[in-house]
Amino acid sequence: MNRNSPALSSDSASVQDYVKAIYASTEWRDQPVTSSQLAVRLGVANSSVSGMVRKLVDLGLAVHEPYSAIELTAEGHRLALAMVRRHRLLETFLVQELGYAWDEVHDEAELLEHTVSDTFIERLANKLGHPERDPHGDPIPAADGTVDVPEANQLGRLDPGHTGHIIRISDANPDLLRFLSAERISLDSRVEVMGHRPFGGPLVVRIGSAEHLRELDLGDEAAAALWVANDTPHENCLLRT
Repeated sequence: MNRNSPALSSDSASVQDYVKAIYASTEWRDQPVTSSQLAVRLGVANSSVSGMVRKLVDLGLAVHEPYSAIELTAEGHRLALAMVRRHRLLETFLVQELGYAWDEVHDEAELLEHTVSDTFIERLANKLGHPERDPHGDPIPAADGTVDVPEANQLGRLDPGHTGHIIRISDANPDLLRFLSAERISLDSRVEVMGHRPFGGPLVVRIGSAEHLRELDLGDEAAAALWVANDTPHENCLLRT
């Protein structure tokens, strides 16, 4: 991308959106993404994904065999990280400097990331003090493309008795973000897993510490949206399946 290029064409923007979505789908999970999963993530028809994936392959940005997962090439991965950096820096700016709520920033950043220059993004990073994570806890890649994804597990997969702190909150559902905000659940909140209510009931957790400790019931979607860093990283904290 030219450092001072004008707004991108819709075609180029679509390519960038797809490589970013492929990367984001695999960032916190060590498993590749399929066309059908990508269609659900993007809210488009399977046929639309198939056509765009073929284009990514033709452009040398992805590799894909029929009925198999989609993987980015080195060039596709580079482009994805550049777009992720733009998106997350813009989200951080909107929250920290313009007073946006964390449930409002995703769509705004989606629009802005295709219209500003690389020079603007680097000046924005400098203005923000080169933050390492966005308002939802997702890591912001450095200008050289390096990124450090912390080790974490989804809250709903942890054993009873496990303790840790929340380091990532999925921004996939704005309504859920508003619910979590109302319940005072945020990044770095301390959490302890108590276990499920009987007969497939919600997950019971303790949130906070000392005099602010409180007990909450969380449904499956909320528990899956919260990623927890283990207080004792070397212990086996995952539920047995």
